[in-house]
Amino acid sequence: MTDDTAAPRRAEIAAGARLSLAAGLGMFPIGVAFGILVIQAGLPWWVAPGLSIAVYAGSAELLLVGLITAGTPLVTIGLATLLINFRHAFYPLTFPVGVVRNPVARAYSVYAMIDEAYAVTAVNPTGWTGWRLVSMQVCFQAYWVGGGLTGVALASVLPGRIEGLDFALCALFVTLTLDAWRTRQQVPSLLLAALAFAFAVIVAPDQALFVALAGFLVLLVVRYALAAAARRRA
Repeated sequence: MTDDTAAPRRAEIAAGARLSLAAGLGMFPIGVAFGILVIQAGLPWWVAPGLSIAVYAGSAELLLVGLITAGTPLVTIGLATLLINFRHAFYPLTFPVGVVRNPVARAYSVYAMIDEAYAVTAVNPTGWTGWRLVSMQVCFQAYWVGGGLTGVALASVLPGRIEGLDFALCALFVTLTLDAWRTRQQVPSLLLAALAFAFAVIVAPDQALFVALAGFLVLLVVRYALAAAARRRA
């Protein structure tokens, strides 16, 4: 990893940790809910840290708990995870992973390129060094894995079941949807998502999630192509 800035390495690591704090404090309680949900679903405790390391995608992990307990076929689980996380394929276009020179550290940075890390770099597009970027990503994963383990520990001492935790994923998406609704540019995407879901429920109710995600992806590509053509004509 490179450290070619004037700031000492320790200061860069501390700066990365500070940049992770705001979003990390939001990740931790969701991680706690995820850990409790794993235990309440009857899965072994190690599933929480295992998914948080092997998958490391909050929305996909919450979805996987339900899919695993429902006995969903492995192919369906794989396709659903691919479609949910497909947005990550576009993050490297602007994510400053190029500042990380060490190949091992760069591989980790690519692996840990989650929504929160991308959002922080998008808000702060300059000033990144390898130590700052990777330390921020390590902190994010520590928040998430730590939250999951905390949830597992809490679930083992709770006297009864907490109802509604299986709604955590839906609540997360509802919050993101409401935030997107406030931005008029995203209203067409919301309408396209509703159209894709309605179509999936009618055409393939047993595979509505997969069909809706695939249809929504196709509609987004069409929307992007039409918008690009309109900009060229203008």
